[in-house]
Amino acid sequence: MHWDDLRIFLAVAREGSISGAAKRLGVQHSTVSRRLRSLEERLATRLLERKTSGYELTEAGEELKFTASKVEVEILEFEGALGGLDKGAAGELRVTAINNMASSILMPMFTHFSTAYPDIELHVQVSNRFVRLAERDADIAIRLTNTPTDTLIGTRLATVASAVYGAKSYCADVQAGAIEEKWLGIECCGFHIGWTKDACPEHDHNFFVDDTLLTLAALREGAGLSYLPCFMGDSDPALVRFRPPERQHDLGLWLLYHRDLSRTKRVRLFREHMLDEIKNVTPLFEGRAPMRTPSAEK
Repeated sequence: MHWDDLRIFLAVAREGSISGAAKRLGVQHSTVSRRLRSLEERLATRLLERKTSGYELTEAGEELKFTASKVEVEILEFEGALGGLDKGAAGELRVTAINNMASSILMPMFTHFSTAYPDIELHVQVSNRFVRLAERDADIAIRLTNTPTDTLIGTRLATVASAVYGAKSYCADVQAGAIEEKWLGIECCGFHIGWTKDACPEHDHNFFVDDTLLTLAALREGAGLSYLPCFMGDSDPALVRFRPPERQHDLGLWLLYHRDLSRTKRVRLFREHMLDEIKNVTPLFEGRAPMRTPSAEK
């Protein structure tokens, strides 16, 4: 058996579908299907059974997944140790970040890094979901959390504050008593869902969004009120703060990577670069940048 075949099999076993495995590995659907079929033929046994909900492992498949996972751990540990012998700043570096940050406040930092280290092949991936760094979904994850997992090495880059925002005219009308408060239904993350539930216990939403970029767009249109990170709300001239930041809503912005990569030069360089660049926007992250309020806009 070849490691590449085992890697493809593990991706299918974890994703539950050939299309999911192909997307995860960055290869064609036909490649995954062909390699999986070839592996089953060489082993003379079925590894997966197709179900209506996707693929399910056979008994042999379960055994192979257990064995292949152990092989994967050994290979990844070796790759991590080998990375510690890096002499130059070169190779592939995959960074996953939250959409609203990756496309805005973090993008200049990414481009500056790429310019400074042209021999490092930087791949920026957008994902709000849990990323399995131990299985090399990515090399580095930039995430908002106050409880980073113990299995990863983490560096806290900044504190991210949040506040309640709305369109200028909308907030002014609410404060003048011309209209009643209306809150957007938020489904983007557990943090905003919980905060909105506390702020609007009646749950009388009739407009729902599942991404902070959608929240931003809806607020611009005067659709109501919602929590937003201050780096988003304070940067948009169409919005004002309806309520100030509260410390209980602060979140840590973490740069996370697997301990096997701690000695890899390109990972160390990226970490140092982000720590240096993040200083320039710390006031914006912490909600200390110049702000707009409904009264200030009158």
